[in-house]
Amino acid sequence: MQTPVQSAAHLHRDGSTAAVIVTHQRVALLRNSLAIVCAQTHPVDKIIVVDNGCQDEVRVLLEELAGDRAVYVPSQTNLGGAGGFALGFLTALSLGIDAVWCADDDGRPADEHVLENLYSVAESHGLAEVSPAVCNIDEPERLAFPLRQGVVWHRYLHELQGDFLPGIASLFNGTLLSAEAMKVIGVPDYRLFIRGDEVEYHRRLVRSGLPFGTCLTTSYLHPDGADEFKPILGGRMHTQYPDNATKRYFTYRNRGFLMNQPGMRRLLPQEYARFGWFFLVQKRDLKGFREWLSLQAKGRAEKFYRP
Repeated sequence: MQTPVQSAAHLHRDGSTAAVIVTHQRVALLRNSLAIVCAQTHPVDKIIVVDNGCQDEVRVLLEELAGDRAVYVPSQTNLGGAGGFALGFLTALSLGIDAVWCADDDGRPADEHVLENLYSVAESHGLAEVSPAVCNIDEPERLAFPLRQGVVWHRYLHELQGDFLPGIASLFNGTLLSAEAMKVIGVPDYRLFIRGDEVEYHRRLVRSGLPFGTCLTTSYLHPDGADEFKPILGGRMHTQYPDNATKRYFTYRNRGFLMNQPGMRRLLPQEYARFGWFFLVQKRDLKGFREWLSLQAKGRAEKFYRP
């Protein structure tokens, strides 16, 4: 049985909704995202764009497409995804919004019915948060990130069973979250900047006890991220290896921090086993393993300096 606090955090379609979009110097891509967000069949009361690039072209585009629903939030500092969503969430709360719906500049809702479908699933399951399936923008039936159901990892939407996946969500990519839930879990951690901020927020969501999950009947389209996840042990497990040094720095340092947090520490032996196997056995890359160890240590010590 849910507590009164958990019940109060449920999403309801009759409340107000603000879309929160974070962008950084990608105006052309942002147009695609904004256009479909503005066209949703369920009303979007405010469309908040946090502009980490502080470009006047972004403001003009937002006002062109969103009209009087536009809320332009420029930042002279690049806050990253974590800080951008934190600022966007707080802006929505300051406006008295009941729920935020997340998007970014290089992805977009699959169609104009996504928000309506999310509210329908949230109400039928009594959810404080619901996410769409995140699919490859170039191949919409393929998942943008591998998704686990039970003990099996899947790469295609049709491989997943049912219409709802409880307790699992790919956050910030089409995520719908109630304002009441934010009173419990807060806003994203700016210190993480990029990479892992969504995992840390998911950790808080799990520990809160609030009901959440993924709607499998609607999707958010995003550039493919599956290539970062390298199979090991014949595909029974995966290890993350981003394609450039900057992404690896933030990914591995932030994972070091994450694995030291309550609710995550039980995964630490598996973390060392997976990355040890990947670097030392599969890649035979001792230097890479030493770098991974160093970044893990920085994260555990909360040394959030940037390269």
